[in-house]
Amino acid sequence: MFDLSKSVLDEVIDGNLSSRDIHLFVKRDDLIHTEVSGNKWRKLKYNVQQCQTNKKEGILTFGGAFSNHLLATASACHAIGLKSVGIVRGDELNAQSNNTLQRCSELGMEMKFISREEYRMSPDKSFLADLAHEFPNFHIVPEGGANYYGMIGCQEILREIEVDFDAVFVAQGTTTTSCGLLMGLKEEQELFAVPVLKGFDSVKEMHTIFEYSGIEKEWLEDAFGKLNILNEFHFGGYGKYNDELLQFIRSFYLKHGIKLDPIYTGKAMFAVMKELEDEKWNGKSVVFIHTGGIQGVQSVEEKSGFKMFD
Repeated sequence: MFDLSKSVLDEVIDGNLSSRDIHLFVKRDDLIHTEVSGNKWRKLKYNVQQCQTNKKEGILTFGGAFSNHLLATASACHAIGLKSVGIVRGDELNAQSNNTLQRCSELGMEMKFISREEYRMSPDKSFLADLAHEFPNFHIVPEGGANYYGMIGCQEILREIEVDFDAVFVAQGTTTTSCGLLMGLKEEQELFAVPVLKGFDSVKEMHTIFEYSGIEKEWLEDAFGKLNILNEFHFGGYGKYNDELLQFIRSFYLKHGIKLDPIYTGKAMFAVMKELEDEKWNGKSVVFIHTGGIQGVQSVEEKSGFKMFD
């Protein structure tokens, strides 16, 4: 449905890296689609197939007021001819509260606004059973596409990379993409995940997704030996940023022509450049997975008064 061939592999040409024989590549999943970009289509792809195979009317999923996942789901379902329902965190909100929700509404998404207390119950079986009763013919997808089908979709990213590499870096939210990438690594490769939430237990969350998926424990022990968590680059927590990060994003764009966002990819690339200062990376090749999210930059620019891209 969406053209994955648009996700090219760009090399970042940087004098300091080149002088140390370090090769940094960016997997441009942000170019897949303007609204269903980055890891969003990866996580939706097999969920959409399940929806169609089981002859469901559409997809029901969850998200906050500025959720890229909600927008991607609304856009994908609209393009494919499926209905979409969004369970939105915040009962003070409505379909006109911001550009993201407005666009979801324009794309035909039916939105149900619930309190933050109710939203915290969304993973509970009883809560999901009530939703299944209210929307009986919808395929239910967790927040951020965090299920087995989302994980398998993300696993495919590494199959498209035709250069040899030693490590892959990715921003981490729900951990679904990280889990998929971890499954796709070769024996000698490593994964570096950059959580964007403060105090987030990445390993626990990843174990939960794997266990729900029935992955063997012996495989998990070996796989987690390839995992590295860089948890000091959240810049205060989810949705938090400062002038240093915004200036880095602008500088990176001016140098390399690649747009990043201050919620996910900006933090992760900041971590990459700091990590690569270590001499242990001399002679190595690394891949950065660009997970999209650029559509949310406008709201950050409006709040901060700082223009990251001209």
